Amino acid sequence: MKARVKWAEKRTFIGESGTGHKFVFGTKDEDGSMPGPSPMELVLIGTGGCSAYDVVSILEKGREPVEDVVVELDADRAEAQPAVFTRIHMQFIVTGRGVSAAKVDRAIQLSVEKYCSASAMMAKTAEVTHGFEIVDSRD
Repeated sequence: MKARVKWAEKRTFIGESGTGHKFVFGTKDEDGSMPGPSPMELVLIGTGGCSAYDVVSILEKGREPVEDVVVELDADRAEAQPAVFTRIHMQFIVTGRGVSAAKVDRAIQLSVEKYCSASAMMAKTAEVTHGFEIVDSRD
């Protein structure tokens, strides 16, 4: 896997994935503006994306009638440098018609404990917890 980061100006950078996708990120400029998400926000988003991908894939393979999956993340960081994540909570909101709670719970467990490399790395410094709710689209 490869990536590239180029300084654009002030506190703005352009990231480019090995697959050619580009995005702007950075930290607050002197005027307080933010050019995009911060590097640590991207790490958190990547952790949620990794796990969401797994959950969708596992539920689809199990033929669950999933229509939507959202992961809301809430995290704390250490006050001292390096300000690593110390707590990450992932709340999954799964929408579908009659989706099995047991299968959603199992898919999340498999993702967090076995498949998601990002959450495995985050668990080295952070307490990673998760919960879920199911929204039945029949209602």
